[in-house]
Amino acid sequence: MLNLAIVILLSYVIGSIPTSLMLSKWIHGFDIRTKGSGNAGGTNVFRVLGWKSGVFVMLVDLGKGVLATAVISRLFWDPTLPFYNRSPFDDFTIIQMICGGAAIVGHIWTLFAGFKGGKGIATGAGMLLGIAPTEFVISIAVFFIVFWVYKYVSLGSIAAAVAFPMSLFVRHNLFGDEIASYRTLIVFSLSVAILLLYSHRANIKRLLEGTEKKISGFARKKVQETSSPR
Repeated sequence: MLNLAIVILLSYVIGSIPTSLMLSKWIHGFDIRTKGSGNAGGTNVFRVLGWKSGVFVMLVDLGKGVLATAVISRLFWDPTLPFYNRSPFDDFTIIQMICGGAAIVGHIWTLFAGFKGGKGIATGAGMLLGIAPTEFVISIAVFFIVFWVYKYVSLGSIAAAVAFPMSLFVRHNLFGDEIASYRTLIVFSLSVAILLLYSHRANIKRLLEGTEKKISGFARKKVQETSSPR
């Protein structure tokens, strides 16, 4: 159990690294949560600081999910779980998902910024990349298609979160593809999708009300109305 506790804690700490806050405070002299939507995620960085900073933050946040699932999960790995696995789920995939889930929780409720972080989409995407790269590619494609059509990052993120378990289900059950640890992946990906939908509940409300802000003009370095002197 000690090994399991260690990898969970490490994954949570890695996920808690507040990339957007560090960038906004160290480079621009303000807390990103005081500008734009008030969120510490990559989308708000896009709005406030421009596309270059937004891409940087999202890539780092994605890397946190990959690191947790592909590296940290193996650091203290034992061939068997520290408890008897009564489920039909694959042991190591469970460890990877626990680590990835801990990183997502760390990103949303960051240890280093008063438990107020981002919404977990980029870190969740990194977790999916580390576990199921085919479904990751499908989800990313869905994100860009939805975003390109509607110009809502939140809507694209929600669609991508839902697309992952759906693509697993379609590939396995309709096309007959053999997917390693399918039952583990489908249950956990549904859980992650629900968590990400919950973290986007305010966005969903604004989308339904028609008040959600679209993203446009990425070429601008900053959004002037939200910029702040150092």
